[in-house]
Amino acid sequence: MELEYSEHWKRKRKYRKDIADGYIRYAIINSHALTDRYRENTLNAVCRIPPSGRILKVVYRKLAKDKVKIITAFWLD
Repeated sequence: MELEYSEHWKRKRKYRKDIADGYIRYAIINSHALTDRYRENTLNAVCRIPPSGRILKVVYRKLAKDKVKIITAFWLD
């Protein structure tokens, strides 16, 4: 899966260094695609990341079959 970053995520990435691309891919693959209530054509992925057990939320948009644009990602707990 190829990841493309939004300008928002590029700015926030330096403050959330502990969220790796592998965690983002894991959350998108292993969770149900939930529609975002604020943005059109945007999906949410909420997943518990092993081995830490923390919950990661990823807001993304599908661009193609194997291409995803990351809007933002953050820990819920």
